[in-house]
Amino acid sequence: MPSQRTAITLTEEEQAKFLEDGWTLQVASIGPSGWPHLAAMWYRVINGLVHFTTYAKSQKILNLKRDPRVTCMLEAGKDYADLQGLVIQGDAEVIDDDPELTLEVMQAVNAKYPNSPMAQAPLEQVRKMATKRATVRIHPKRIYTWDHTKLSGRY
Repeated sequence: MPSQRTAITLTEEEQAKFLEDGWTLQVASIGPSGWPHLAAMWYRVINGLVHFTTYAKSQKILNLKRDPRVTCMLEAGKDYADLQGLVIQGDAEVIDDDPELTLEVMQAVNAKYPNSPMAQAPLEQVRKMATKRATVRIHPKRIYTWDHTKLSGRY
């Protein structure tokens, strides 16, 4: 039986929409013991690249500074016929010396997730939080996707 991989691959346009509409990104870095360190992150796509912020002293930042390799996964669907997903393997660029950029990313993320406590905070409080956070920008090396809805129930 021929592979259906090409039949279920998301196009570039579909990938962009899936990332824009997606909610929680699973981010895996390599922990100090060599085991994967997995964290769920809210994010935004800015200039075609995934961005998120986190505390500058967090384990994921320590991991990414030591080894920038990262894998991110976004998935959707409950039933097998509805499963969709996108995985980005790439390098994480950690930006921990630009609080204005971090504030911009935080505001973009807050706009996507308006019910989050950070989105409800006054701008001056968010600006202060930005000084303790770092921005992570993902530079993809490989992206793979799946969209079982394209199979129309055929497997």
